[in-house]
Amino acid sequence: MSEKLPVSVVMIAHNEAERLPHSLGSVAGWVSEIIVVINDCVDDTAAVAARYGATVSEHPFENFRDQKRYALKLARQPWVLILDADEVVSPKLRMEMVSFFKHPPPEVNGVWFARRLWFMGRWIRHGDSYPDRVLRLFRRAEACIGGVPEHDKTLVRGRTLRFRHDLLHYSFDSIADQVNKISFFAEHFVQRSLEKNKRFSWLETSLRVWWRFFRAYFLRGGFLDGFPGFYLAYFTSFYTLIRYARLYEYLHLNKIAGDGKILGNDLKNSKQ
Repeated sequence: MSEKLPVSVVMIAHNEAERLPHSLGSVAGWVSEIIVVINDCVDDTAAVAARYGATVSEHPFENFRDQKRYALKLARQPWVLILDADEVVSPKLRMEMVSFFKHPPPEVNGVWFARRLWFMGRWIRHGDSYPDRVLRLFRRAEACIGGVPEHDKTLVRGRTLRFRHDLLHYSFDSIADQVNKISFFAEHFVQRSLEKNKRFSWLETSLRVWWRFFRAYFLRGGFLDGFPGFYLAYFTSFYTLIRYARLYEYLHLNKIAGDGKILGNDLKNSKQ
């Protein structure tokens, strides 16, 4: 491609040397800028990112949201594409972006992508995992990074649209990798619940657990993805149970007072 798109690819990474060739290789050469913000890497993440033309910056990690906010400040192009190290821009999505930038609608400030998950050796096309739309391409001057610390999201002023083609998502290396992430997000669920003075409800927990499986497997067609679809629906249900069970455990072990204040150590200082 002779002319690069007016886009800054922005990524945060920690020990992602093995994944970067796949992710950065899908954008190198046709975007104008690649920014990779790293933290505490003990592998070749910085060197690999530099090989793909990225500007690498080291910044202490506090949470995902704030790390992406910092990375976004380094971008200089009028448009930004936020890309995770486990995501790949497919050739079809690339061509759709190229077509978009030939005549970008002046009133459009952001673009949504559907993410397609690769899991158990196949693409997942149903259930809660698809289309999993994310707003990743946007005008830098009209957007910011919001959400909670562990679950950031892009906020855009004005009109947005959807692209037809998918962003490819290689989220989990294995089932073990997926299971290992449960505790991290469960802890943050508890923290957010305590901030809202949320109490444990046996009825709410049981209904949510069964609803998540029913919705993913039956209503959203998870059964069409074979055993991986069944597993993902069941895993989503189990993860929901873990989150609420962790809240139940914390409230009882720390003896929450009647006014909702915590008597005991703060969640941030608790150890698994």
